[in-house]
Amino acid sequence: MPTTSENSIDGSWQLVRAELNGEIAHELLTANTVLELRSGTYTVRYAGEVTDQGSFELANQAGSTLVMHGCDGPNAGRSIPCLHERAGNRLRVCYGLDGVAPTTFSTSAGQQRYLALYRQLNV
Repeated sequence: MPTTSENSIDGSWQLVRAELNGEIAHELLTANTVLELRSGTYTVRYAGEVTDQGSFELANQAGSTLVMHGCDGPNAGRSIPCLHERAGNRLRVCYGLDGVAPTTFSTSAGQQRYLALYRQLNV
């Protein structure tokens, strides 16, 4: 089984906390959502069922910005710029749902941002 570097975002990530436009998501959503990132593709599963999938690419050399391209699900045909940061087994992602790349890990009303904190699952 290949190993990934500490800075790689490839893996399976359990949603721990999320907020949309400043509103904290219900724990039912977080407890049942897993983001899988593998070799430039992403899959979102809710309660084991695929709800969204597509591809992603790192958008800058520092590796802190990525762009997700939806293929199937509610984000099909959309490109969503994201700011991300990995610290150990935690991954923080701020999605610019309005197509504008976030510059901070924050959300507020009317901002059209989704901020998510994930914990890496053991594989």
